[in-house]
Amino acid sequence: MDMPRNDVRPVELDIFATPKHLEHASEQARKRNYQDFLIVDVDSHHYENEHYSEVFEYVESPVIRNELKEGAGRRTSVLNSQVGYQNTGGRIHRARHRGKEKAKPGKHADIMLTLDWMDAMGVDYTCLFPTPMLFLGLHPQVEIETAMCRAYNAWLCEKILAQEPRIVSMLYLPFNDPEAAYRTVKDFGDKKGCVGFMVTSPRYKPVHDNAYMKTYALLEELGKPISFHAAYSWEDRALQMTNRFISVHALGFMWFNMIHMTNWVINGLPVRFPKLKVMWIESGLTWASSLMQRLDHSYMMRTSDAPLLKEKPSHYMQKMYYSSQPMEIPDDRSVMEATFKMINAKTQLVWSSDYPHWDFDLPSTIYDLPFLDETAKRNILGANAARLFGLDLKPVKRIP
Repeated sequence: MDMPRNDVRPVELDIFATPKHLEHASEQARKRNYQDFLIVDVDSHHYENEHYSEVFEYVESPVIRNELKEGAGRRTSVLNSQVGYQNTGGRIHRARHRGKEKAKPGKHADIMLTLDWMDAMGVDYTCLFPTPMLFLGLHPQVEIETAMCRAYNAWLCEKILAQEPRIVSMLYLPFNDPEAAYRTVKDFGDKKGCVGFMVTSPRYKPVHDNAYMKTYALLEELGKPISFHAAYSWEDRALQMTNRFISVHALGFMWFNMIHMTNWVINGLPVRFPKLKVMWIESGLTWASSLMQRLDHSYMMRTSDAPLLKEKPSHYMQKMYYSSQPMEIPDDRSVMEATFKMINAKTQLVWSSDYPHWDFDLPSTIYDLPFLDETAKRNILGANAARLFGLDLKPVKRIP
């Protein structure tokens, strides 16, 4: 609990440290014997804006680099911002004092801070994503997204991924520029720690545009999955009608992925690229099962609208991957069990924490589900992601 602002009692420094913040998570990890099997987090985050001074140095255009560096010290700059409340609302004191946490020396601060929370939770590998850049697909200047994407990917590969094998990433794709997206896969596909590529979902580019087909073909050839990472936009015409953050958050994180998924399936991309692995991140699970039913129903009445499909839409959706967070847990667990069955969770669901965001999930969210057997738990918590990313199944964690 936060102390009152007028309380002048000294605060011990260790309360700002990640291991202290997650000490109950470590207790869970020990009691559930996480050290005995692999746990992979397919969606965690860092705040890349804390290192923009480093990232901007990788921007190739001197004009854009200067604009970014000039605006970095101001509240608003050339990078667009997003209205929202992705914080803890005062419930956890660490959020307010985040800047007081000090990383242990030895490697880049983001590596050390990431390893701290991974070990506390019992995580072997994590797939690291940016945070503010999740909204970069809405930037009005395409060249800014492209420049920032390339600079961030280069920085991440050199400073983080090349230095720590337990941290991997699906690198950012500048989807608003199809040619730049293709070059990104060509140039970064073989980098250490690159296990795939990620499209930030809030954007208005149709995934079935022919301009992207060579990128999908290249990804399929390389054996690298593509993911769509959800987020919200209060500027979306439909979501502008909401008046609370909880509303835009609940709808927005499903909305864009539902549109991209519908276009992906109805336009026959699973048929055109049958070996391309696709993952949908941070939309929860209920949207997928309901969309399967809705698309199947419509397809059976208008099969002529989807001439490339050889099966119902749900057939292709059940072969895709879904990240678990934020997992909706109803009072009636039979409803959740049915959702797991519809998405083939035993082989297609992958656990994600979304740490350090306000609504993150611990591995126990999966491990404690009563309707899962031990094999299913271990698949969802690690083995499915290891198969997707090509990781070793041997645990490498260090639980405190």
